[in-house]
Amino acid sequence: MTQAPAIPKATRRRHDREIVALALPAFGALVAEPLFVMADSAIVGHLGTAQLAGLGVASALLTTAVSIFVFLAYATTAAVARRVGAGDLRAAIRQGMDGIWLALLIGALVIAVVVPLAPGIVDLFGASTTAAPYAITYLRISALGIPAMLAVLAATGVLRGLQNTRTPLYVAVGGFIANAALNAVLVYGAGLGIAGSAWGTVIAQCGMAAVYLWVVVRGARRHEASLRPDLAGIRASAQAGVPLLVRTLSLRAILMIATAMAARLGDADIAAHQIVLSLWSLLAFALDAIAIAGQAIIGRYLGAEDAPGARAACRRMVQWGIATGVVLGLLVVAARPLFLPLFTSDPGVTDVALPALLVVALSQPVCGIVFVLDGVLMGAGDGPYLAWAMVVTLAVFAPVALLVPTLGGGLTAIWAAMALMMTVRMVTLWLRTRSGRWIVTGATR
Repeated sequence: MTQAPAIPKATRRRHDREIVALALPAFGALVAEPLFVMADSAIVGHLGTAQLAGLGVASALLTTAVSIFVFLAYATTAAVARRVGAGDLRAAIRQGMDGIWLALLIGALVIAVVVPLAPGIVDLFGASTTAAPYAITYLRISALGIPAMLAVLAATGVLRGLQNTRTPLYVAVGGFIANAALNAVLVYGAGLGIAGSAWGTVIAQCGMAAVYLWVVVRGARRHEASLRPDLAGIRASAQAGVPLLVRTLSLRAILMIATAMAARLGDADIAAHQIVLSLWSLLAFALDAIAIAGQAIIGRYLGAEDAPGARAACRRMVQWGIATGVVLGLLVVAARPLFLPLFTSDPGVTDVALPALLVVALSQPVCGIVFVLDGVLMGAGDGPYLAWAMVVTLAVFAPVALLVPTLGGGLTAIWAAMALMMTVRMVTLWLRTRSGRWIVTGATR
């Protein structure tokens, strides 16, 4: 970032209050999301190994499908926050409705593809003959809830843009409780087996979507915003989302390459990789919460045409990212001996995982900067640059990771490549923020 005078203490405190007020509830909502899968796994696991294996395949497919469209939340947050900053709440909610309509359209298309092609998709992912029927059943039923899942993403973006992360937290917690209760009743009480688990998840997701829509519709009526589909607005939302889709697909490709290379190293390495990856993902929730705060705050400042305020907020959030990364890194180092026994008692897996976890710990300050700057540029609506930067990162990471099985180094080398990937991201994002080209003020970019 460009050189600037020190931020006054009163301004820092105001930024700190805003960051904490938005980031803490966002973190809670992020952590609640994977609990859906955990609850399903705990309940279905008692039905049998084949059922649990089928759930594992189907839930991985659904999670991947939904995560690809996470741009519905990111792009909507930035667009709504800009209009909030400009003082036009009516246009902000109207923009949010365009994102929700886009989510419903995409969800309908996904259903049209997944339901008839479920057997082929499950087979493509290598499900065993005993697990495949359960995976197909779960996938076909759960796919009916995808429009609701995507609407939840878009509506979450609306509320984040409105500087409200508490409601998504309440809805996520309520959805988790409802999902667990419905699963227990339908799987065992009604005797529906794995189909009951799928229906429980669909009902819980639809309930969450209904709550979100009620909140957004109430706001639309209060500010006299139209609820009808607007083709121009939906098209604009889609166009804003395409670069973020490219970014997400590039990131997914990086994670898939890392997992594929770990699998080539042997059973102990892939087992250790899954453990390390699960911790890396958990740490990402904490850093992503700050990024979400950044999306909302930066969008609002730019919408209010307050470029100095946006720069100051960016600098303060980077400081938060670095500090959080240092704390998380120290926690990983201290907790390594306690963390690994939770997942494995195999000394071979532990020996492989320990040095990889050290690499993860050392890279956390870099990750903190990356997540924050990613959120800042998303809040600024700088999607095309984010897409380009992630493609460049993929181009650097892929050949390095692909050479690991040949050159040696084992799992530690793979996670060193992951650290390199985050460093490349940090450099590309830092260059952009330093240039100031991301600062485009006004109600629209």
